Amino acid sequence: MKNILLTTLISLGCVSAYAQSKQNKEDDFYRIITIPIPENIKMEVGGMQVLPDGRLATSTRRGEVWMIGNPYLKGDGQPSFHRFASGLHEPLGLLYRGKDFLISQRGEVTRLVDTDNDGVADVYDSFAKWPLSGNYHQYSYGPVPMPNGELLVTLNLDWVGRGASQSKWRGWMLKLGEDGKLTPFATGLRSPSGFGSYKGDIFYTENQGDWVGSGRMTHLEKGDFAGNPAGLRWSKEEGSPVKLTPSDVPNTGEPLYDVAKKLPGLKAPAVWFPHTLVGISTSDFKEDVTNGAFGPFAGQMFVGDQGHSIITRVDLEKVNGVWQGTVFPFREGFMSGILRMEWGLDGSMFVGQTSRGWSATGKQEFGIQRLVWTGKMPFEMKNVHSMPDGFEITFTSPVDKKAAADQDAYKLNSFTYKYHQTYGSPIINTQEVPLKGIVVSEDGLKVRLVLDPALLRKGYIHEIKADGVKGADGNPLLHATGYYTLNEIASGNPVSASAFTTTVKAAAVDHSAHAAAASAEPANSAPSAKRVVDMPASWTNGPDQTITIGTVPGLKFDISEIQVKAGSRVKIVFNNNDDMLHNLVITKPGTANAVGEAGLNLGLKGSEMNYVPKSNDVLFHSNIVEPEKSESIYFVAPKQAGTYQYVCTFPGHYTLMQGKLKVTK
Repeated sequence: MKNILLTTLISLGCVSAYAQSKQNKEDDFYRIITIPIPENIKMEVGGMQVLPDGRLATSTRRGEVWMIGNPYLKGDGQPSFHRFASGLHEPLGLLYRGKDFLISQRGEVTRLVDTDNDGVADVYDSFAKWPLSGNYHQYSYGPVPMPNGELLVTLNLDWVGRGASQSKWRGWMLKLGEDGKLTPFATGLRSPSGFGSYKGDIFYTENQGDWVGSGRMTHLEKGDFAGNPAGLRWSKEEGSPVKLTPSDVPNTGEPLYDVAKKLPGLKAPAVWFPHTLVGISTSDFKEDVTNGAFGPFAGQMFVGDQGHSIITRVDLEKVNGVWQGTVFPFREGFMSGILRMEWGLDGSMFVGQTSRGWSATGKQEFGIQRLVWTGKMPFEMKNVHSMPDGFEITFTSPVDKKAAADQDAYKLNSFTYKYHQTYGSPIINTQEVPLKGIVVSEDGLKVRLVLDPALLRKGYIHEIKADGVKGADGNPLLHATGYYTLNEIASGNPVSASAFTTTVKAAAVDHSAHAAAASAEPANSAPSAKRVVDMPASWTNGPDQTITIGTVPGLKFDISEIQVKAGSRVKIVFNNNDDMLHNLVITKPGTANAVGEAGLNLGLKGSEMNYVPKSNDVLFHSNIVEPEKSESIYFVAPKQAGTYQYVCTFPGHYTLMQGKLKVTK
């Protein structure tokens, strides 16, 4: 009987412990529903609109426009598909205006009209035109309406080993009049696929590239220069509101915020999306206007990411008249690369996706999915506000006050990126920001993190980790990290130490990082036993075998399999022919995915380590290689025969970008 009772108590204890430790998942709160698409339709979504009658209109990169009936999958759960238009040139924007559609093609905005109401467009009018160079990278986006009725379009830069504006107004945002007239508005744009209105102001999202250290969202006003100087080629043209010229832009590697203080017209971002930490390729964004139908984040923005197949959440605030705010992880697990998002009539979100040529962690080439709030409240950091002495976090539900008052529950760092013509940037000037005090509100909904004001750095991203915070029910935060871009420090009175819930003992702080040189080299850039970039002196007759491996669009190596002899001397020339960052890492058999996952999880240390984890499974590797650059590595092939692997461990690439290294006797 005692044994039975003991077993029962142990079992109950295990159940209780499991119930307390069970972590919630994103799917518990936001469910992804896939819309089935017929096999004969390549639904590579470039534009998307929800129509008043409930249908979903999409444009595809294949040049078609489709009308999708029953996209909410009611009744028999089956949608219907009807082709409305075809023969278009990679349309990447779609706008329904009641009587017609406006759609962006490579070289124009086209007006589509169904005059006889048979469900098929019979009028294709050229509404507005711009010149083309023929470069593959000349994508065109929009039109997007503003609250005042004005329309906006944006034009992607060419890619010629760097961003270039080979035809007029490439790299610009333009206003589009009802008469089809284009009026230049702002420039400095590189790949501006996401843009629109938020609280009456204009914002756009940008991808990492040359002059762009990481993804970002920028508030644009007339005459602004957002950072990439290629479009300044046209600043002297009639109608240009921008006065800068390409020669005005310094290439010093200082942080963009600091350069903007010295270069009038250069606009610092409202928020940064730290590269690989919250995506790699920002795309569309939508303000939550669902009045609570999509959960507790009304008035905030949701931002798609094409490369990582995720949606992030952005909470903005204006401080001293300047936009800034926080980026939070929100939802991962989409089937392809996210390019477009639209609110459904029921407050759910349609997510249009494509990956051909651009690639994404979502393994499908395309798809449409619907994101639905389950009605369950997620325990999240709802927003973060700047304070004169730190930050105040508001939560979606009350915290466990004891856990929230624990100084070990939090960790803060600040960092930034170089502003230079090189593709992307490593994280630079990283500095830990220690706490002075913690104030937990009486209702448990707010926590104020008090810092030394001297350690708050304008223009820097402040990483706020709250891994130790738990809800009143004992559950951890669904996402415990936010990235606050601090452009201005809020005014007001610092909180008195007498009001602290917890006073944190002062710790020694290394202020030298505050003035760290922006040109500092990544710690992992030096050659090592696993990265030999000069031919060993003992190889008097040179390598036994020289292999050249390149890259092709779509996250692929141009050679999927190579063969070497065991113990032979090998030289690999790695040419990055793509317009993205890549490396080449040779691993033990069957370990490429594990090594790639470890590279993804390096966090702030990732860029300085070239996303190569310290692992016994890594045999040899290159550093990160910029577009149109190359690196050679030398190594002696393993003595044991087998099928080894090579992989790109840049975050988001490893699941697709792999090859086989066969070692033979």
